[in-house]
Amino acid sequence: MKADLLALAAIVLWSALAPLGVQLAHIPPFLLTGIGLLVGSVIALPLARFRLSRWQVPLGTLAVGIYGLFGFHFLLFMALRNAPAVQANLINYLWPLGMVVMGPLFSKGIALQTRHIVAAFIGFTGATIAILGRSESSLPIAEFHVGYLLALASAFVWASYSLLTRKLPPFPTSAVGGFAAASGILSLVCHYFLEPATVLSAQDLWLLCILGLGPLGGAFFLWDAAIKLGDTRRIGLLAFTTPILSTVLLLVTTGQPLQWNVALAAALVVGSAFWGSR
Repeated sequence: MKADLLALAAIVLWSALAPLGVQLAHIPPFLLTGIGLLVGSVIALPLARFRLSRWQVPLGTLAVGIYGLFGFHFLLFMALRNAPAVQANLINYLWPLGMVVMGPLFSKGIALQTRHIVAAFIGFTGATIAILGRSESSLPIAEFHVGYLLALASAFVWASYSLLTRKLPPFPTSAVGGFAAASGILSLVCHYFLEPATVLSAQDLWLLCILGLGPLGGAFFLWDAAIKLGDTRRIGLLAFTTPILSTVLLLVTTGQPLQWNVALAAALVVGSAFWGSR
């Protein structure tokens, strides 16, 4: 139960990414991610009792952390540059499905049952309805884009990272601050080479702090704690609520009415998560 609450808290923070992203859409994505991750890494200081020595982990563990936080964002942003945003985002949301299906490959004590597979596909259907419903076109993916492969790769990276953290030598959740700091620096390097220079306003800096403490910071620490304590199949199914909450918050903050697709998607996602986690 504690793991489910931690995972849901991370999901709530991630759902705020879309509304914040709308207000910060003028900032290049790698700059946005780099600053956000660096701000988020500061959360680790009180967790580590302000001793950076608690960030120290084996090199392999640090590599997995950078693989997850930096690899996921790098591939996702590259996907959004090379494919329609709605479809690329949809493919990226395969990561909860990946967590459910790949769970037994990473943990010998976890068995995948038929209801988990069915519930995962029902949940993904709900996520699909929520995401495609925001597009002016409800047509399925019609042609090949390299961005689709990149989006699929980003989904695999986050699902596998979430599962790999259970197989690593034990490390404190505060070490996620080191993962975020290293990934933030790499993101800023990508910004320097791939994106134009940008001047940030005081309002931008304030929103970036919120972004870093929430979706690009606090959520990662909560997620790490949840993964270490809970059943990855249950957590993967709960993760399908992310696009639902994100869509609802986006509608509220932009003053748009609640649409039928959001209500239907919510019913499918909540129902599949409840059934699959029993």
